[in-house]
Amino acid sequence: MTQDNLAQGIEPMTIPGLALAAARRWPDDEAIVDGPVRISFAELAKLMREVAAAFVAAGLREGERVALWAENSADWIAACLGLQAAGGVLVPLNTRYRQGEAADIVARSGAAFAVGSPEFLGYRYADTLRQIETPGLRRVIELGGEDWAAFLAAGKGHEAEADRRLADLPGSGLCDIMFTSGTTGAPKGVMASHEQTVRTARLWANATTITHGDRFLILWPFFHCSGYKAGWVVNLAIGATTLPMAQLDVGDLTDLVEREAVTFLPGPPTLFQTLLADPAFDRKTIASLRVSITGAASVPPQMIADMREKLGIPTVLTGYGLTEACGTVTMTAPSDPPEIVVRSCGKAIEGVELRLLDASGATVGPGEPGRVLVRGYNVMQGYLDDPEATAEAIDREGWLDTGDIGVIDANGYLTITDRSKDMFITGGFNCYPAEIEAMLLDHPQIGAVAVKGIPDERMGEVCAAWIVPVAGTSPDKADITSWAREQMANFKVPRAIAFVDDLPRNATGKVQKFLLPEIAR
Repeated sequence: MTQDNLAQGIEPMTIPGLALAAARRWPDDEAIVDGPVRISFAELAKLMREVAAAFVAAGLREGERVALWAENSADWIAACLGLQAAGGVLVPLNTRYRQGEAADIVARSGAAFAVGSPEFLGYRYADTLRQIETPGLRRVIELGGEDWAAFLAAGKGHEAEADRRLADLPGSGLCDIMFTSGTTGAPKGVMASHEQTVRTARLWANATTITHGDRFLILWPFFHCSGYKAGWVVNLAIGATTLPMAQLDVGDLTDLVEREAVTFLPGPPTLFQTLLADPAFDRKTIASLRVSITGAASVPPQMIADMREKLGIPTVLTGYGLTEACGTVTMTAPSDPPEIVVRSCGKAIEGVELRLLDASGATVGPGEPGRVLVRGYNVMQGYLDDPEATAEAIDREGWLDTGDIGVIDANGYLTITDRSKDMFITGGFNCYPAEIEAMLLDHPQIGAVAVKGIPDERMGEVCAAWIVPVAGTSPDKADITSWAREQMANFKVPRAIAFVDDLPRNATGKVQKFLLPEIAR
């Protein structure tokens, strides 16, 4: 994407191209407000070019991968745009990961560089990255502070090469590899191109009504499709302002909404339930809000009605997506009544097809349950270094098997009735039992284990583990919980543990989780 292309009205098809276009269209408008930091679209494009030049100077080659491990911030966006403008491929890391999980993804992605924030929630990401020993990782850069300043300063004199790479960046090129855990327990690297990400962002904007001048407070994490592809990338495409928030604090959030006149606020149901339950809450503090999205968690119909009537949010939406489809497949419409928003995920967005199949592979009709397949520009390029898994997920006609079971009604609204395999969702994070089970089995006193989600009023579902101790040992629940917190992201840590003599299995040895005994919290 060159300035000539922009002058000719050619729409950008790369993420850095969106930044250039935004700088041309709305140079003085605020692109990012992050605490005291205010960055215009023109300033963001300039910063992107500086970061790109720094990566060129550091030796990043086109097509190489860069891991990014940090909380939501303006620096995260600048680092991402810069590495992509230099021809690099983003590999975002979940901020809840611990060293072993991060090291696995850094190694399997083949990351040549890694960028990490100094500290978040007591964990030092850059320092942890420096402890990772994996072939190919040439440099770790600490985001912000002296290390970042020196990194940027070293880029001076390399602007011409950075600009060349940016101009030559193809829409068909990889923009990111996002690792999503599979039910086998091995995270898969989902590959997506710039063009499909940009197209999805634009159509997500159409579906949600976000537009130029909106102010989008992003609680969704940037390492996830929601905060990244359905977050600040959307804002670049349509000229909205990004207000990153790294951690949810309801008081801080409502202060920010009022102070910055936030208009667009997706969030978890717990946020809105907290506001509705507070008799002292003054709805005037959030009077600027016009759209909210509740996400995939189940919510009562009354809550949607109360968000509109008691909190004064005119439009409340929900949708469905997965990493393998750029994070977006369906969305409800602003005119849909609360019962539709609650019971469905909406209709397929423009350019995306849905198909439901029964166990025999035949297409099912309206109201009949079936396996959900998706086809469209948003379907991934494939899984990194895993052609077999790619072929299993995407058929020759381009249909992606989501692994979810759903129903489509006569009007085209999709309802998901069962999540992929045994997956459950804790506080918005996908949890895959096989992955957690494999990690727990590293504990010396755990001989066998079964994991599944159990209901939780605040988090939706939480992890529960049924453990068969190693013979001759007497493991302690508190000790196992403490050990698990050191080994895995906190949303994966079991919140309930039961010790059992054996696990119920069928004739082939597969654990029958529906036969597991009740577990005490």
